[in-house]
Amino acid sequence: MAEEDLSEMANDVERHLKLDPPKPSSSPPCPSHVLENVLENVLKFLTSKRDRNAVSLVSRSWHHVEAQTRFEVFIGNCYSLSPARLTRRFTRVRSLFLKGKPRFADFNLMPPDWGAQFAPWVAATAKAYPWLEKVSLKRMFVSDDDLALLAVSFPGFKELVLLCCEGFGTSGVAVVANKCRQLKVLDLIESEVTDDEVDWISCFPEGETHLESLSFDCVESPINFKALEGLVVRSPCLKKLRTNRFVSLEELHTLMVRAPQLTSLGTGAFSSTHDGAQGEQEPDYASAFRACRSLVCLSGFRELTAEYLPAISPVCANLTSLNFSYANISPDVFKPIIRNCHNIRVFWALDSICDEGLQALAETCKELRELRIFPFDPSEDSEGPVSGLGLQAISEGCKKLESILYFCQRMTNVAVTAMSENCPQLTVFRLCIMGRHRPDHVTGKPMDDGFGAIVKNCKKLTRLAVSGLLTDQAFSLIGEYGKLIRTLSVAFAGDSDMGLRYILEGCPKLEKLEIRDSPFGDVGLRSGMHRYNDMRFVWMSSCRLSRGACRDIAHTLPSVVVEAFGSDDDDDDDDDDNADYVETLYMYRSLDGPRKDAPKFVTIL
Repeated sequence: MAEEDLSEMANDVERHLKLDPPKPSSSPPCPSHVLENVLENVLKFLTSKRDRNAVSLVSRSWHHVEAQTRFEVFIGNCYSLSPARLTRRFTRVRSLFLKGKPRFADFNLMPPDWGAQFAPWVAATAKAYPWLEKVSLKRMFVSDDDLALLAVSFPGFKELVLLCCEGFGTSGVAVVANKCRQLKVLDLIESEVTDDEVDWISCFPEGETHLESLSFDCVESPINFKALEGLVVRSPCLKKLRTNRFVSLEELHTLMVRAPQLTSLGTGAFSSTHDGAQGEQEPDYASAFRACRSLVCLSGFRELTAEYLPAISPVCANLTSLNFSYANISPDVFKPIIRNCHNIRVFWALDSICDEGLQALAETCKELRELRIFPFDPSEDSEGPVSGLGLQAISEGCKKLESILYFCQRMTNVAVTAMSENCPQLTVFRLCIMGRHRPDHVTGKPMDDGFGAIVKNCKKLTRLAVSGLLTDQAFSLIGEYGKLIRTLSVAFAGDSDMGLRYILEGCPKLEKLEIRDSPFGDVGLRSGMHRYNDMRFVWMSSCRLSRGACRDIAHTLPSVVVEAFGSDDDDDDDDDDNADYVETLYMYRSLDGPRKDAPKFVTIL
């Protein structure tokens, strides 16, 4: 929210008080209390966290009222403040979203025992917010004890989402299922769940449940299918169900018959165990899909048997989201399916669909808003089945595209430029050219022109990931035109410190900067000294940083925590020639100073 908007809101409040003054009484209320009451009613309509943060900065009074009306809290870095500060400022929180490790942890660039413990947070909120209803965690370490404390501390608890989390097992999940009687959402997404050989599905209480969403596709252990079937039957409000690979196609058929009201389905293993013994007829899978008339989101398709895929045809016309990111599908199998999916807005897939499949997608899915193409073989040496041809086809056919993540080995400036011209509504452009310093596949030139066109033509761009052979010229263009970019990821790119300087001096909205395997060093790092207080974090690994330069940042900016560590540097390397070299730098803004739980391999400068 702009400053003039905030001023106008304040003026509106004052006008309201003048036009409708309080009635006379023997003890007239304090004007500040009247203003706070009006503000409370106004702020109820503010849902954007950015707007609320802006409102809280208007004055001390507005800061107080905003805190009293904040029921949902988002913390983008669990070390940016302490749990005690959270509970002191916000006293009425019902929903907490907490992020832990930075995103590069997904690429095994961070030691597993680095931190991001949920334990202090659940302990603090258990005392301060007994009415808490929702917890969403991303890249956090969550123990079974944490889940047990959560389950017994919040009588009205309704939603638990664990995304890319670790540290817990089926025992902890069982406690949540058993104790949280009002539970509506239990979503375990891309998390590492230890198999404790506990039948957690059977731990849900008997009788009708409140479940609306249940996702456990990441759980790598068998489940009690009879218990799952019974749970689905007892959950009339269930709209989203995502099963794991231990649920067969026959079992999926049974669940769909039991729950035709589903709107989102994760299929589990899309392969049959039917052997035709004793003359049993295989279930009619297509009829089960046909009966699920509300189905709009499909995912799963693990261990896919291609001959069964046409069974989803009856729902294709209604689908708005289709996720094939776990299915190795050939173009010949993919094309007959996608040509029936005219309403798709979100599509994820492996690159096994090839450029040919992307061309079919572009011809059919004119309403596409989000596209993600992942590599089936992520090695840098493979040629890969998708290229600039597929990207250009998408740009020509899907002109409403807003977000794209595209992994490939072969790319051209022409294709990226075409994307910038055909899809000007892009807010997210993440192009991951696998392999180090790969140039334009056709001309052999750097990819400067393509990425420059993206930042020039896509005026709404807020997130950008660059890779491939890039010179400082590309970063100069990013700094010149990327005025709305908030998140920038750089891999295997750049010439010199000038590239980093262009970014830090030219992107005023930049909040998150991720860099790996790039030739940026101390000069580039120091060029952003004026920016780091306003950024959420900076991550740099395998660059050219010295411990001295990192220490300078820490001494100059006391509100910025500077951590130095390596992927496996538990040993003391003081005698080594590279003792001053920093393998990984992670620095972030914190209101409460350095954390107390840093492991030995982390040096806080």
